Amino acid sequence: MSLLIHVAPGTCALATLIALEEAGADYTARRVDFAAGEQRSPGFLAVNPKGRVPALVIEDGVLTETPALLTYVAQRFPAAGLAPFEDSFAFARMQEFNAYLCSTVHIAHAHRMRGHRWVDDPDAMAAMQRKVPENMAACFDLIETTMLRGPWVLGDRYSLADGYLHTIARWLPADGVDPARFPRVADHGARMAARPAVQRALARESGG
Repeated sequence: MSLLIHVAPGTCALATLIALEEAGADYTARRVDFAAGEQRSPGFLAVNPKGRVPALVIEDGVLTETPALLTYVAQRFPAAGLAPFEDSFAFARMQEFNAYLCSTVHIAHAHRMRGHRWVDDPDAMAAMQRKVPENMAACFDLIETTMLRGPWVLGDRYSLADGYLHTIARWLPADGVDPARFPRVADHGARMAARPAVQRALARESGG
């Protein structure tokens, strides 16, 4: 069965697209039109009641949440070597990094345009938005100085964490943060952008 992934441009779904491309998976990408509110439509909510992307449709059902999808892709396509399953410590390090991106960095970013998830007061939303550049910079300071071992997240070995980091690092300019502040992250991003799988994933994200 060809996998089906629901995506939207500029979202964390890119990380799973990168993993699928790295794995050489047979899949179809379906764009969800956020501008038209399709993520709240009955049709899409029947796929993912959370109303978010990515959502990966497989033989057994639907999977959501980027860390889960990434691990699934690595397990389904083990020959691609996207996760260090043979080394429990390295695997946990990768999961630690992915969890930080999901639970902390993504939330800091979401305060820029998703403040309604936490507050109703317009002044409170505006205050949250003003804090985004500071919070995102603090997150990437930590990634730059202690978490990115280089040249890849885990050191010499490319893994799922690299596509996920690249996805979120691409949000920095819109969040009011100059990527040049983080030369190691910028170097990582340049190497990621040169990978054919990343180029193909970006094309699929945009509908190509």
